[in-house]
Amino acid sequence: MRARSETAAFDRGVTPLLDVVLADNREAVLKFRADPMLKARIGELAEKSNEGELTELERAEYAGYVRANKFVAILKRKARELASAGA
Repeated sequence: MRARSETAAFDRGVTPLLDVVLADNREAVLKFRADPMLKARIGELAEKSNEGELTELERAEYAGYVRANKFVAILKRKARELASAGA
């Protein structure tokens, strides 16, 4: 329940800003993909994480990528919502 409330609060807090930011950039956001070198690095860290072999520095780096991925997912979700609403 707490996670759902936190997600709803986050969405409510950032939606007005995302509406502004995405107004003219929906397509670019929807087409965005990480570059191959970044994908490879994240894959490497994910594998090491699954094996329990991350150093503290790698754990922090991986956590940053996880947060960034969540942010990109939120942007893309909002861009899809705006595109389907015809905004």
